[in-house]
Formats: sequence, C-alpha cells, structure tokens
Amino acid sequence: MDDKDLQILSLVQSNARLTADTLGEQVGLSPAAVQKRLKKLKETGVIEREIAVLSPSKLDRELTVIVEVILERENRQKLDAFKKKMRNTPSVQQCYYTTGEADFLLILSMRDIKEYEAFTQEHFFEASNISRFKTSIVMDRVKTSLDVL
Repeated sequence: MDDKDLQILSLVQSNARLTADTLGEQVGLSPAAVQKRLKKLKETGVIEREIAVLSPSKLDRELTVIVEVILERENRQKLDAFKKKMRNTPSVQQCYYTTGEADFLLILSMRDIKEYEAFTQEHFFEASNISRFKTSIVMDRVKTSLDVL
C-alpha cells in the first residue's frame, strides 16, 4: 500500500460512490489505475464493505444507548456465546470486547426506553452469565464516524 492507496481510501471512506474518474482526478491516476487499486483493496480486505449511513431520527431510532457489560465468568465458551448473540441482534450497532472494568462495550440503537427495557430483559436479566451492566443514554450525537484515516 502506498500514498496513492491511502489517498483513495481517505476519499472513499467519506463517499464510496465517487467514480473512478473523480478519484483519479483527485489523486493523479487514471480511472483504470484507480479501479485496479480499488479491486485489490477489496480483495485484500482493506475495504471490508461499502455501506449506506442511515439517519436514526428519520427511522424512529432516536435513542442511542451505551452499555458496559460485565460477565460473571470469563471462559472461551461464554465469551463466544455472548459475542455471537450480540452479532445476531439487529439493535446492536457496535460491540467491543474490552479490557478494564467492563468485559464488553455495546452501542445500541433503539426506538425508545421501552425497547431498551425489553432488550435488557432478554439479553441481561435472562442471561445466566451477566454479572452486571451499566447504561448511559446519549443526549447528543456530537460525532459519529467509522473513519480510520
């Protein structure tokens, strides 16, 4: 990966719909060279996927909840089971296995507090391996991004 690849990545992470012509103009390469580089970046997994960023407020998902989860026991099976459950739960936008006090940090997208209450019942209170969890409700989305560069 060279500086041209990094420039292309920087541009496509903020707008994946830019054409090879536009990218080429901005980084000083031909459209064919840009397409070749993009193909390689996708094949090698540098570009994991291209997504649309949706507006939570337009979709009645205005409640963002950050949850610190502490497991009762940490063994490979329990960790893997919790990870799998979170991966398969649509309202979980992000799930991180962390160091420190909490074992996991979750970012959730909810319609309202009632939906979050149902989530806690299903995933925390009915789960045998959850020791405790701490909830923070987001008051204002100051910045949301998955940008790396």
